[in-house]
Amino acid sequence: MDETVDGHRAAPLTLPNSADYDARVLSMTIPGRHIPLDAIRDAATAVYRAAVRTPLIRVERPEPPELYLKLEALQPIGSFKIRGAYNTVRQLTPDELRDGVWTVSAGNAAQGVALAARKVGARCSVMVMDTAPETKIRAIERLGASIVRATYDECWRTVEAHGSDRMTGHFVHPFDDDRFIAGNATAGLEILEDLPDVAAIVAPLGGGGLLAGISAAVRALKPDVRVYAAEPETAAPLAASLAAGRPVYFDGWKASFVDGAGGKSVLTTMWPLLAPLSGSIVVSLDEVARGMKLVAERARVIAEGAAGCAIAAALSGRAGTGKVVAVVSGGNIDLAKFAALVGACDQ
Repeated sequence: MDETVDGHRAAPLTLPNSADYDARVLSMTIPGRHIPLDAIRDAATAVYRAAVRTPLIRVERPEPPELYLKLEALQPIGSFKIRGAYNTVRQLTPDELRDGVWTVSAGNAAQGVALAARKVGARCSVMVMDTAPETKIRAIERLGASIVRATYDECWRTVEAHGSDRMTGHFVHPFDDDRFIAGNATAGLEILEDLPDVAAIVAPLGGGGLLAGISAAVRALKPDVRVYAAEPETAAPLAASLAAGRPVYFDGWKASFVDGAGGKSVLTTMWPLLAPLSGSIVVSLDEVARGMKLVAERARVIAEGAAGCAIAAALSGRAGTGKVVAVVSGGNIDLAKFAALVGACDQ
């Protein structure tokens, strides 16, 4: 494998295509977890107090697929996380809010919880991964949250344990919470409203909260629409889990500029919501950077690495050749890094 644009060399991977497993069989072998449509619709009555209804635009290209971008980078915090964060925080009781709220994040969830806390008048603190770019750190500070820095490994252990003895207040999980997922799912409702004949939706996988939400909305309203995860080759635990038929760790994990996607594992509690996806499309870091460059040139949109994963996966053709929506999950990337990445692309 060639060295990537981010300076990492990953070992070759043998990863599944969506045809390599039967999602119906996988989902039947595990306890059911379900995000009801009523909860998603309830979220849609409230999230726009903090979030905005983002546009869906078409990128003109001479070849298939017919590419559309769901521009979550235009949210007030620059990412979709405000949907789930506000839907969660708005439902907390006064007792739960009394000592403040906290979360663990690579940056985007932190901003979402910080803004949601500000909306309800609660204090907020954040355990932030050491892989978070400075642009996200500065944004968290501007929102008034206090920052506790930690290694990626400590943050991932906190995600798995749903807590940390270093933090105080009510923990808002950045993805493994039904309220957070239902808030994220409102993006799926918008896609179906704006593009009723969509064939497939591709979104990046970090912890899985965005994909779980979109999938829940789509399966309830238009079950024929395919929903795919997009993962970088340096961190593709869902692809490995689908191949294994159970949630597993990704042994070859490496940090990269794709800081908002690509965890070390699929949480067992998230597996029932992610197993029914149509598949995981794994892309190289070079493909991610080229996807970021394409939408910057064609749509004048700045996409961060996780969003670039979805764009690259959609462009690969592995999600099909019809109308394919790539969820531009966020745009919070250091501009110097963005310029270096897209400037190094050969196309």
